[in-house]
Amino acid sequence: MAFIAPSILAADFANLQRDVEMLNRSEADYIHVDIMDGMFVPNISFGFPVCEAINRYATKPLDVHLMIEQPERYLEKFRDAGAAILTVHYEACPHLHRTIQLIRELGVLPSVALNPHTPVEMLSEILQDLSQVLIMSVNPGFGGQKFIENTYRKIYKLNCMREELGLDFKIEVDGGVNNDNARFLVENGADVLVAGSFVFNSTNPLETIAELRKN
Repeated sequence: MAFIAPSILAADFANLQRDVEMLNRSEADYIHVDIMDGMFVPNISFGFPVCEAINRYATKPLDVHLMIEQPERYLEKFRDAGAAILTVHYEACPHLHRTIQLIRELGVLPSVALNPHTPVEMLSEILQDLSQVLIMSVNPGFGGQKFIENTYRKIYKLNCMREELGLDFKIEVDGGVNNDNARFLVENGADVLVAGSFVFNSTNPLETIAELRKN
């Protein structure tokens, strides 16, 4: 059974407290918080005040995904804003090992995301330092995109690397996740499924989360 991390980016921002409290009542394991700067990705989402507001009402851990340039500038601020997990992008961190060390020193679980074009082998020298690897199954920056089929192969390959090295980091998948592909993602090695539009655009998000977890 996979962990479920609904993406709050797809929530109704005019009713953010309501949607966070709905997730508190749900079978979700985390609340996924997408931070975008308009530079690393062609979109802007929200920053520290909104993250703090989500954390104020959330009873689930915040899984904060930094789709931003030079994320090391803001690690402490996002820790203070409530992040339990901090994900930085491999493509945004020229000194990735140092960034991962900083996240650990802040008492937060370190995670690294890979864009669709980035091979999982690029993390081979740092996997032992990670709590999680996030595989992007769409190009980052926008919700509601179509799932990239090559993701299954990447997850399978990363899972093989994890088993060969005897490591226990989680494999998270973000983008286009739904009931049609959830089972195949988990069978290939995924542990955490991020779902935004699929959850919040459904007629009953609580049931959708429960079904996704069961599938």
